[in-house]
Amino acid sequence: GKIIMKYDILLAGVGEQGVLSIAAVIATAAMKDGLYVRQSEVHGMSQRGGGVQAHLRLSDKPISSDLIPSGKADMILSMEPLESLRYLQWLSVDGVLITDAKPFENIPNYPEVEKLYDAIKVLPKAKIVEAEELAKKAGNSKAENMVLVGAALEYIPVKKETIIQSVKDRFASKDPKLVEINCTAIDLGSEVK
Repeated sequence: GKIIMKYDILLAGVGEQGVLSIAAVIATAAMKDGLYVRQSEVHGMSQRGGGVQAHLRLSDKPISSDLIPSGKADMILSMEPLESLRYLQWLSVDGVLITDAKPFENIPNYPEVEKLYDAIKVLPKAKIVEAEELAKKAGNSKAENMVLVGAALEYIPVKKETIIQSVKDRFASKDPKLVEINCTAIDLGSEVK
């Protein structure tokens, strides 16, 4: 039979905003590209500073569960380096980890950042993204999330044009300037090696 195309992304971060907006942009684009999408609720502490995670599953066939089984995630996409490492047991052997470089030191004994980076660099496929820096370059430090989406594009089975289109649909009515900033942020993110 035909091989089923399926791509499972575990989204991680702190607080609530980022995880949901990243999930929404990727999910909308995947549906436009004709994929089935399942998305779990955001789990974890939604108050400021708590760790959160959501599961996003893309497939060309209907998917029964919205949760990714342990060891099966194709990608961990994280807004925070320590959070990215919390979910390693979900990552498949050849999965990719992409994280924002910037720590959110929400706990008193937050580990040394260099140690976190070392633990991430050991993985076969990993990108540590200076998302804030690139977002500022795009014109707004809040566009960090879109920089991360851009960095993930190389791996996720969704076309860049479609992602750009879903950003336009999402922000055009609110603020045309944001569309431009977010699209630039995606471009800059997609250049990160």
